[in-house]
Amino acid sequence: MANQEIYVRGVNDTEARGPFTVEQLVSLVEAGQVTQETYFYDATTEQWLLLTANPELKAALWPEKKKMGFKHHEFKVVNQEKTDSAPPITVQQFLDAAEGKTEDTKGKKDKGEIMMNAAQWGTRAAGLISIASAVALVLPGIEGLTSMDFGKIMQTPGVMLGVVDLVIGVLLFLGVIQIYPFVRFRAVFGLGFLGFVFMTQGQLTPMIAVAAGSAGLYFCTIFLSYVPLAVAALLGLGGMAMLATMAYV
Repeated sequence: MANQEIYVRGVNDTEARGPFTVEQLVSLVEAGQVTQETYFYDATTEQWLLLTANPELKAALWPEKKKMGFKHHEFKVVNQEKTDSAPPITVQQFLDAAEGKTEDTKGKKDKGEIMMNAAQWGTRAAGLISIASAVALVLPGIEGLTSMDFGKIMQTPGVMLGVVDLVIGVLLFLGVIQIYPFVRFRAVFGLGFLGFVFMTQGQLTPMIAVAAGSAGLYFCTIFLSYVPLAVAALLGLGGMAMLATMAYV
């Protein structure tokens, strides 16, 4: 895992940090910014797991140190009064508690699981927004693209950006979250480039649609809770769908 890019977050964090290499994570551990309660995103299982759950990461970040000391002797307690012990916990009770089915844990859910599911939905939403953006940007220049007429393609510069969006959408649907930094750059670049083009042409409605779509795309890669993620997804899909409708008309 030496060259692997790793995303991490705390249990109460609303967004992930990264990507980091193992060497950078070691520095963060030494600085106290990463602890044994920190989660990392495992691309293989598509889940947020504790860093300590990965033996290789645990050994790299918290290597075991040899302990020196005297051998401890076992001491037996004498004259200990007998007390009533609680009944042993069964395996089924332990599983019920983990699933939130007992009286003490009923209604409680693991925050890590909620954030992991939200992150997966955010990836899918960002993929849909990217594909909607690709449709909106490719439609005006589809004739030049199909005929490979570079003169016509240059007259509609958004076509190439639409092709990039299509690739981004496919990769996101495949769960390739390593492109998140590029997706955020695409959202900011698209807002600046397309917003400037529409502004100079005096087209206010397309400019608003681009702004909404770009903002939704950006925040779908940031939010790890359902409510703000739903708002970002609706904003992004609505903006790009509006832009695609205007391009079709």
